[in-house]
Amino acid sequence: MFKKIKKRDGKIVNFNPEKIADAIAKAGSATEEFKADRAKALADKVLKKAEETITARTPSVEQIQDIVEEVLMESSFKRTAREYIRFRQERSRVRDAKSDLMNIYKTISHADASEDSDVKRSNANVDGNSAMGKMLQFGAEGAKVFAKSLMLRPDIAAAHDNGDIHIHDLDFYATGTLTCCQSDPFVLFENGGFNTGHGHLRTPNSIGSYGALAAILLQANQNEQHGGQSIPNFDYAMAPGVNKSFRKALKRNLEKYNKFSGKKLDLEVKETYEFGDDEKLKKAKWPKEVIEASNEDVDRETLQAMEGFIHNLNTMHSRAGAQVPFTSINFGTDTTPAGRLVSKYLLQATENGLGKGETPIFPISIFKVKSGINYEPDDPNYDLFKKSMEVSAKRLFPNFCFIDAPYNLKYYKKGDYRTEIATMGCRTRVFASVFPESDGIVTGRGNCSFTTVNLVRIGIKHGICLKERKEADWDGFYKELDEKMDLVKDELLERFEFQANQHVRNFPFLMGQGNWFGSEKLGWNDTLRDVIKHGTLSIGFIGLAETLVAMVGKHHGEDADARELGLDIITHMREKCDEYCKKYHLNFSLLATPAEGIAGRFTRIDRKEYGKIKGVTDRDFYTNSFHVPVYYPISAFDKIEIEAPYHNLCNAGHITYIELDGDPSQNIAAFEAVIRKMHDCGIGYGSVNHPVDRDPVCGFSGIIKGERCPHCGRLEGDTPFEKVANCTKGN
Repeated sequence: MFKKIKKRDGKIVNFNPEKIADAIAKAGSATEEFKADRAKALADKVLKKAEETITARTPSVEQIQDIVEEVLMESSFKRTAREYIRFRQERSRVRDAKSDLMNIYKTISHADASEDSDVKRSNANVDGNSAMGKMLQFGAEGAKVFAKSLMLRPDIAAAHDNGDIHIHDLDFYATGTLTCCQSDPFVLFENGGFNTGHGHLRTPNSIGSYGALAAILLQANQNEQHGGQSIPNFDYAMAPGVNKSFRKALKRNLEKYNKFSGKKLDLEVKETYEFGDDEKLKKAKWPKEVIEASNEDVDRETLQAMEGFIHNLNTMHSRAGAQVPFTSINFGTDTTPAGRLVSKYLLQATENGLGKGETPIFPISIFKVKSGINYEPDDPNYDLFKKSMEVSAKRLFPNFCFIDAPYNLKYYKKGDYRTEIATMGCRTRVFASVFPESDGIVTGRGNCSFTTVNLVRIGIKHGICLKERKEADWDGFYKELDEKMDLVKDELLERFEFQANQHVRNFPFLMGQGNWFGSEKLGWNDTLRDVIKHGTLSIGFIGLAETLVAMVGKHHGEDADARELGLDIITHMREKCDEYCKKYHLNFSLLATPAEGIAGRFTRIDRKEYGKIKGVTDRDFYTNSFHVPVYYPISAFDKIEIEAPYHNLCNAGHITYIELDGDPSQNIAAFEAVIRKMHDCGIGYGSVNHPVDRDPVCGFSGIIKGERCPHCGRLEGDTPFEKVANCTKGN
């Protein structure tokens, strides 16, 4: 009988034969093939065989377990043998994950955030060099291991690890959080205020308070979700604040007028008086100078409020102080004087930049374009559309969302901001719904979770790029694509079930304050199924361009036949998502996944497996979703025409980027031509990228004309200005 045994970590410990019987008994109990007495007899056979075959005085754990497998396989208890083998493999996977986790922790602790590491760049909004940023990453990586080891099906976890799929925000899987939400400030502001969990905030009574509370709203929601936060109706939501400030200014200026003129004008300022409502103000018969002074006061206060809002969102933190909230706001369609004033000064504040003139990263501002509202010269908000392009040409933002795209326009109801398409973050779209009450409504809804299929790998395996076949195997391609989509569907459903069984008390702001669609009807201890069903479950894809090169040798930007094949692939994926909608009565949707974070991971895994393949794995990243590769020379108009059809197919989110050289602020007509081409081609969401200058001495970022920094005034001299790209924009 052995006295000692060697563990996997090399330690020598006392040999305990009872552990063998216990392990066999557990396997037998799981299959219900036998009980403890039979396990003892089988364990005795293991010990006898070990003594006969192992020559070492101190056997290893693996040697004993190998013999357990042999004895079970030689017995009549085949199901128990398979269960023991499965259990052993699962334990091995967990141990490997723990070992990998320790290596990841070492990277977090010792590597610099600028190093080439998926861990350090997994969230661009987290400062991976800060103490709290590292703490957040430690927790995130440990949470991923927990989710993969104990929550996910083994085949799903394996598919994520080997790069067949990518489960986004896996570190939040065990928390049950949802991805994002399109918050309507009206819900929170106009019904007595709201509670952030640390104190109650009253209904705001000035535009300054509206702007401050809007930032707090986004921050509070970010602390309960793992994705971006959006306000889809920013100008509409802030307009009441402008009117409240105007009434205050009116009363204040009337009091001043009476004091210095000696007159006794009526000081009653009715709640119906609004900024810019000339007809009502004329009937009051107040002096012109009082009205003008009040308008000037509100102008100044609104600009300050918008500047404060932008400064807050670029400096306030969420998630233990390690992350700036990822925020976006949609605006440009409120035609009331108050709403127009909000849009005007939001654009002005964006153009002014931050304290040192830096281009604000957040919020991602999105100008909603609508014919009859702001698109044509005689539209009431046309001046704001023009201004939005001037600001974007200088500051990269706003981006542009097109209500007139047919798949958006069909939901549009004039005067109902809930039916105006809005976008979250860099592309997320939540609009259609299988539930009539939320169909075509943006407010209060968001994405529940999303997972991406590595489309390129399927292309490599079934295409011509490995030179194993002369023609692409399209039957094999679509068969495997369906298998991967079914796997992702199963994962999304499992995650949804876990999320659905969370309680309102787990999300005291998002659900407890009625921010999510329908959550105002729930009680504190209610579960969330009845409301999160209005969110989306999204299946994403990456690298259509590389997929087509792998399959047929050319991508959709360079070949008309490849263009049709690309549309066939994405149409097939959309149809599968629609089938899932009908089968499960949930909002499955197709996402044009962004390249940030995920595309490099897929590429490295595939290059290791298949080698460097020209046009496929020979670059550091796969191309963003359905985009024509950024390195491929193509005109802006051609790129728009090629990518436009995919916007209709990718109902969970999409974007088209156009790259312009030089300073577009010097050619606004060309900038406008690009935006109008997007509108006319049915693009849903578009953006224009261009170089941005940076002064490394004072930190200014923006357009620098000539040799002098517009912020600090220094001449370029020996320290040259830098050309940089905005980190929040993709290829």
